[in-house]
Amino acid sequence: MTKTISKSRLWTARVMSGIAIAFMLLDSIMKLFKPAFVVEPTVSLGFQEYHIIWLGILGLLSTVLYALPRTTILGAVMLTGYFGGVIATHIRVDAPLFSSILFPVYLAVFVWGGLWLRNEQARNLFSLQR
Repeated sequence: MTKTISKSRLWTARVMSGIAIAFMLLDSIMKLFKPAFVVEPTVSLGFQEYHIIWLGILGLLSTVLYALPRTTILGAVMLTGYFGGVIATHIRVDAPLFSSILFPVYLAVFVWGGLWLRNEQARNLFSLQR
């Protein structure tokens, strides 16, 4: 049984998910092309330059899976793991809390919030009721 959701709820979900997807697509594609403004900060975080392409591929794969309706939950789980790695990396180098460490948390909230608002399976999975 599928419940219908309001238009405002659906559009809120689309905007939240769209922001996360747009950011991750931009971030992942930039990692594949490796311009200097991507390479320098990534290397300063302790990664080798050849790691950047792998980070881009993992981010892109996770984002595409999230964007596709049939695999959106798998994509959300993969993005959560990706964001966890970003958070751990920034904590390791004592990066600023609000600009570096919490940004992936905000993206995760957009990913899961957008999914929860539009997907009944996600709402059932994370239901606050018994």
